[in-house]
Amino acid sequence: MYHIFVNDKPIILTTKDKKPKGAKSYKLKTVIMRRVIKKLNKSDIEAIYLTHHNEDKILKKFLKKLPNVIAGGGKVHNQHGEVLFIYRNDRWDLPKGKAEGKESIEDTAIREVEEETGVKNLTITKPLETTYHILKRNNRYKIKITYWFEMNTDYDGKLEPQTKEGITKAKWLNKKKMKKALKNSYANIKRLV
Repeated sequence: MYHIFVNDKPIILTTKDKKPKGAKSYKLKTVIMRRVIKKLNKSDIEAIYLTHHNEDKILKKFLKKLPNVIAGGGKVHNQHGEVLFIYRNDRWDLPKGKAEGKESIEDTAIREVEEETGVKNLTITKPLETTYHILKRNNRYKIKITYWFEMNTDYDGKLEPQTKEGITKAKWLNKKKMKKALKNSYANIKRLV
């Protein structure tokens, strides 16, 4: 089962035909994505289930429905046990961004964390869950696929939010502050953290 978010409402990819109350279900093979996105945005429907008989192919078939944007990001820990967050578009988020050229997704993740926060000396410790969300750019819907990595750093310098990207804050958050920040974050980030 995969969750692809449209704002904070999920499109759930599944092989099962049942759906909970407050949700709609469609066959993945015949669904028109623009209509599904509009229905999620403009109604009180809590989720949309897209069904397909083959679990091994369901994600691949879904990703062919819209252009894909590949991104990498990091859940970065410092030596004090805090996690690095950014504040952009009035929400707390983790640093991430689009892959450039032929760089590896790991290099993308490290570069984006550095650019968006100023943090250096990053080491990837393990891959995390991949997240999916639908965005609209130039009046076209796209699926953003973000590959996340857990990272560590011994960086103790000043954080520098990348203001030209709309980032107004970069902060290390302890567990208590992180819990509060996640109340004003994205569904994908809540699941990831």
